Amino acid sequence: MSHTNPFLAPSTLPHGLPPFAEIEPEHFLPAFELGFIEQRAEVAAITANQESATVENTLLPLERSGQLLERVANVFYNKSSADTDDFIAALEELIAPQMAAHSDAVRLDPALYARIAALHADTAGLDAETGYLVERYYAELTLAGAGLDEAQKATLREYNRELSTLTTRFEKHLLADTNDLAVVVDDITELDGLTPDDVSAASAAAADRGLDGKFLISLVLPTGHPYLSQLTDRGLRRRIMEASRARGTRGGAHDTRALVLEIALIRALRAGLLGFDSHAAYVTADETAKTPGNVADMLGLLAGPAARNAGQEQAELQSIAGPDIRIEAWDWAFYSEKVRAAKYDVDTASMRPYFEAERVLRDGVFFAATQLYGVTFTERDDLQGYHPDVRVFEVHDEDGTPVGLYLLDLYTRDSKRGGAWMNPLISQSDLLGHPTVVVNNLNVPKPAAGSPTLLTYDLVTTFFHEFGHALHGLFAKVTYPKFSGTNVFRDFVEFPSQVNEMWMLWPEVLSNFAVHHATGEGMPGELVERLTASSAFNEGFRTSEYLAAALLDQAWHTIGPGDSITDVAAFEADALSAVGLDNPAVPTRYASTYFAHTFSGGYAAAYYSYIWSEVLDADAVDWFTENGGLTRANGDRFRDRLLGVGGSKDPLEAYRDFRGRDAVIEPLLKRRGLG
Repeated sequence: MSHTNPFLAPSTLPHGLPPFAEIEPEHFLPAFELGFIEQRAEVAAITANQESATVENTLLPLERSGQLLERVANVFYNKSSADTDDFIAALEELIAPQMAAHSDAVRLDPALYARIAALHADTAGLDAETGYLVERYYAELTLAGAGLDEAQKATLREYNRELSTLTTRFEKHLLADTNDLAVVVDDITELDGLTPDDVSAASAAAADRGLDGKFLISLVLPTGHPYLSQLTDRGLRRRIMEASRARGTRGGAHDTRALVLEIALIRALRAGLLGFDSHAAYVTADETAKTPGNVADMLGLLAGPAARNAGQEQAELQSIAGPDIRIEAWDWAFYSEKVRAAKYDVDTASMRPYFEAERVLRDGVFFAATQLYGVTFTERDDLQGYHPDVRVFEVHDEDGTPVGLYLLDLYTRDSKRGGAWMNPLISQSDLLGHPTVVVNNLNVPKPAAGSPTLLTYDLVTTFFHEFGHALHGLFAKVTYPKFSGTNVFRDFVEFPSQVNEMWMLWPEVLSNFAVHHATGEGMPGELVERLTASSAFNEGFRTSEYLAAALLDQAWHTIGPGDSITDVAAFEADALSAVGLDNPAVPTRYASTYFAHTFSGGYAAAYYSYIWSEVLDADAVDWFTENGGLTRANGDRFRDRLLGVGGSKDPLEAYRDFRGRDAVIEPLLKRRGLG
């Protein structure tokens, strides 16, 4: 490999920021290939050691292995999600089976497993973090199939290879179909209800595709769309909803239905090989939920009341819409705003002038973090991100100690997948001396030059949520790379980010950032009070559409190896009908054909995680409220006992350490109006 390849050595930029100015697409593949070779050699050196296994001759070198591979993988997979193109998409499909094969070469190595098992048999004398490291390695390798015989491992490797290719292909087809289905509007009068800035963004998006004089409404990842609450043209609302729901179903090159069926079946076969009844059983065995039955019990507890509440909300919408309009999925957001205005005198669309993005960032998101944790954020214009839209901020503790770098990629574009997320680019570890670099990706429509970026209420919530993930990544201070940042159980990882959402409406925070972008006036206090009073409004809908997706995810992943499914739409309809969440006016948040979380992301059989974590979140919010809210003492406790430990201890133990007891479900039921 060329010595000019920037991945060969750690970056010399501040905090190890990847040298994006030097990275070219052709650097990725050779860096991956050398990274595979290097780590396999490092593992071979461990297993060749004839001495009895110790932490020093087994775990520490294993934790130090694969650094080149991690450098290139973190940058590549962030780019493939946030700024892809045909070359990167093809390269991802090429690398996916190689990555799966490499992972299996390490995880299924019998000699390595024997050494880990020997350590696991006697952990006496180890400190708590190291003992937990042994426990986690043994559990993960066992679950991965390290104890299978060689014939079974050969079959397992083939399943893993196929799944890596299919899930990568799903993401690629979904992005292409999402772009193809963006709604083109010829007549500006159809955009009645949108703000001038929304219209400007739609015009700019159309111009970017060479559609001068037209307007383009890009689709977002969920079924719904922010514009559905504003557009007065019912026909356009229907076009947007139908385009959203059509993703992956139209036949042709980007149809995802065959991929859904194949992915679900192979996951079931793999679970059976590993000794589990279903993929959901395989996944939950190593989560805090432990069994699909526990997940089903909780989701089942909520589904009935949520559907009932949604039905009551639907009746309210129908009463406002009148007898000539039957409430459909494309009407819900529009008429719910009318009900909210009538019932609570709250119009969330009128709030947008108070939610200017830069002010939300600096005087809201950053301000809350400073008040709680003492950290400060300084923009580094001298440091370059992976795209011109990316901004880089240096983070310091109150005493000036460096914390790391925070990158923000705010705007939507055709090269970025839908949704919002956090990725680590470098994860902290004392063992390796690594700093921390994290990136937040959102999908905010970019207005024309000179126009302000005004966020919706939901986008502000999303911003605070994703920044919660970023803080988790920035604050974790651990010895071992395995425990860095957000490397915790999947059904716990959403908890810190959900807690961070609370600060959006905290009076000290809201009053600091909710300032009219043109007049400089703060959001009226009475509007804030009415907004708070309406916080449980529409929770029947929100809970139902989420639970429908979570239960659909479980349905796909509780099938057995012998089950035969041939019709995606029929399976989905049956699954939603079985749990009473098949109301056409309340569609599932994600239908199977564009359910990226489960068919190309890391949430397969784990989409329940959001509401599972929300039990902890609602309970923790009560604790903050009872203990004075936005104070340094509270922030330091949350940082030290939860965010700071990363994955270095059992997450429920960490929660007990913070809260003084286990979480209870009553605060969640109250929040969602289900009590």
